[in-house]
Amino acid sequence: MHAAIREALGDAEIKEGRVVLDIPPIVENGNSVPLAISVESPMTPADHVKTIYVFSPENPLPNVSRFHLGPRCGKAEIKTSIRLATTQSVHVLAVMSDGSRWFGTTPEIEVTTAACFDPT
Repeated sequence: MHAAIREALGDAEIKEGRVVLDIPPIVENGNSVPLAISVESPMTPADHVKTIYVFSPENPLPNVSRFHLGPRCGKAEIKTSIRLATTQSVHVLAVMSDGSRWFGTTPEIEVTTAACFDPT
């Protein structure tokens, strides 16, 4: 997963905070896991969220999704569903317009029926 993060963001410093995740602690089916993300930002032209990355390290492809935002979004909030291959934590990185990068993570999410099987 660290390689996927470095590929997406380079070697810039990543700070913890500003990113809030809402995801159930236990999910019955890893094929559709609800996820809500919010990032503290005024979403003005001078100070806004540019990109939000979602990573799940135990999936075959850890870079799950990427969202591009701008000041016209009004709020830095995303609601979506993701797939989780197995029990794991989800990590979110937000890139701000000033170049700073912020990180948030979930406690381990228990997945009772796994998704993302790789038959090879």
